[in-house]
Amino acid sequence: MDSIDLSILKCLKKNSRQTASMISQTINLSVSAVIERIRKMEARGMIQQYTVVLDEKQLGNDLAVFMSVRLEHPRFGEDFAREASSHPNITECYHIAGDVDYLLKIVTDSSSSLELIHQDINKMPGVSWTKTLYVLSTIKNDVSVLPDQI
Repeated sequence: MDSIDLSILKCLKKNSRQTASMISQTINLSVSAVIERIRKMEARGMIQQYTVVLDEKQLGNDLAVFMSVRLEHPRFGEDFAREASSHPNITECYHIAGDVDYLLKIVTDSSSSLELIHQDINKMPGVSWTKTLYVLSTIKNDVSVLPDQI
């Protein structure tokens, strides 16, 4: 990856709906060269997907929490991860080192629905302990970080 690839990624990070033509004008490279570089980054798996960032509050999801989860034993990890990944309100799931095993980000519409989600999580394989931290406000929400070479 060179500085031109990084420039393309910076454009796509800002707005993934930008056309190759728009990107080419921004970075002074031909449209065909931009398209070729994007395809190569997609083929290498550097670009994994194009997505949309939604305003959860406008969708009625006014409540976000982070939940720490401890399992009884590591043998439950694979089953827990599979169930957590399939739960529609769990937007992020991280296997972590430290006092707990997993950190979940949960988005929902109310405290009563959070209570139901909490019950779902407590029924997942091997869950022995949870701790919930309520999000008061979101200061920053970047989905990717680019190297400092741009």
